[in-house]
Amino acid sequence: MSSLSPEASLKEINAYKKRISWGDVSALYHILASSLGDLDGILTHGFDSAYKQILNPNSWNLSLLDASKDPDGYLQVKNKPQISLRHEYNDMGYELHCYPAVDGITITQSMITKGKCPFNTWYPEKMQMLFRINSLVAFSVHCFQSGDEADIALLKFAHYKVEELITILSESFQIIAVKGYSIAEFYQEIDKRNGNILNQES
Repeated sequence: MSSLSPEASLKEINAYKKRISWGDVSALYHILASSLGDLDGILTHGFDSAYKQILNPNSWNLSLLDASKDPDGYLQVKNKPQISLRHEYNDMGYELHCYPAVDGITITQSMITKGKCPFNTWYPEKMQMLFRINSLVAFSVHCFQSGDEADIALLKFAHYKVEELITILSESFQIIAVKGYSIAEFYQEIDKRNGNILNQES
């Protein structure tokens, strides 16, 4: 295989990177690839995460959502829980943040009693950050400056994986807003600013 297909898996991208770099893979690449490996299995890995937690109907305010079980025992909700999402970029990398919404208004503080909150309880410090992709900002700048085909493929994989996870959320939630740059848009901003994304407000 001389190059990667657009649908290449993380395993295929990593194998290609090792081949074209003669095994000399940077620490930055390893950090991002490892983080994406965790993200790739976020719903199947045994460890808990905020992403898995909010998808668990047991954490929802079922009375508010007018929930009931169908004849086969599956939970049905008449009103999907409302949330808003935000793409966040910082020194650690990329994070997807989630906020509950009440009557279309995003809530940023803790909500302990149910009330109109779509969740039984909401603790921002534990539930707001759904997942992180480590070192994505630094890696994006590296891609712009000197990235090879495997580096660009890894960045695209990150973008598509996040979009896939947002789509999964949309099946269970009414997402009233998605704010901030997607990973693809963030990379376009790096290009517009000639690599100076770290020195300016995004």
